[in-house]
Amino acid sequence: MFIELLTRRTSVRSFTDDTLTRDEIDALVEAGLRSPSSRRIDPWEFVVVTEKDTLHGLAEAKPGAEFLAGAAVAIAVIADTTMTDVWVEDCSIAASNIWLAATDLGLGACWAQVRNRSHSDSLSAGEYVRQLLAIPDRYAVEAVMGIGRPAPSDAPAPRRAPDRTKIHRERFGNGPTQEPDQ
Repeated sequence: MFIELLTRRTSVRSFTDDTLTRDEIDALVEAGLRSPSSRRIDPWEFVVVTEKDTLHGLAEAKPGAEFLAGAAVAIAVIADTTMTDVWVEDCSIAASNIWLAATDLGLGACWAQVRNRSHSDSLSAGEYVRQLLAIPDRYAVEAVMGIGRPAPSDAPAPRRAPDRTKIHRERFGNGPTQEPDQ
């Protein structure tokens, strides 16, 4: 069942105007909170945004984030960077869990990368989001997840088969069907 869920997950950037229920939003956040983290430090936190004006502001964080304006909810995945040096990895796992939960609920979602992206020549996308959402300085923004009910016009891209040439057995260069060097 999990592999089937992975095959259904896609990037959805067009949403209907429908809102999400409190239970749906709670389930998304629960998926993030239940994410594994290095040494169980859990440096991630989540800023849940449903106000349209703020969603429109998030859509201006960087080029490519425009879809956030049409989302029913955006979840900023942030981390207290003073807790661990692997907050990027921990936040990435949490964001992926939120995305998979959205798929499982029949919702559409897409990840807007914020870390290491520019808002303008003088402001990073992360700093822009931190200011917009009043996030304290010790936190960094990894990503903002836009989630909603998929618009009928947002047909997913055709799924491609997994590239099995990316599998190596025992040592790099031993392909997926090759036996390891003896």
